[in-house]
Amino acid sequence: MKTIRVQTENATILLTEVPEPKVRDRQTGEIAKDAVSGEALMKVGVVYIDEGESSLIHVTVPESGVSDGLALGAPVSLPGLIARPWDSVFNGQQRHGIAYRAAAVAPGAVPAGVGA
Repeated sequence: MKTIRVQTENATILLTEVPEPKVRDRQTGEIAKDAVSGEALMKVGVVYIDEGESSLIHVTVPESGVSDGLALGAPVSLPGLIARPWDSVFNGQQRHGIAYRAAAVAPGAVPAGVGA
């Protein structure tokens, strides 16, 4: 499927869930790994605010891309953020959504002009 670059320069992104390992198989507890590098993947929750609208999203990042100093409610940056539409059939039901992935999650700042 095609990936879509997400422009984050003018958005406010706030941390809502601390990074935790992304589970590939809930029954076995197997941690998801990057298909190319084999590195463990992490999941982080954020609220993405842009042009007066907000969305709660989960973003997958490689374990090495998780910076120290992340605090709940604080602004973060998500360099290389992409969105990938997906669809599948699970238990006979069609499901679809958008998966988000970034190269890293790091402490950030609220863009200039926001709230002014």
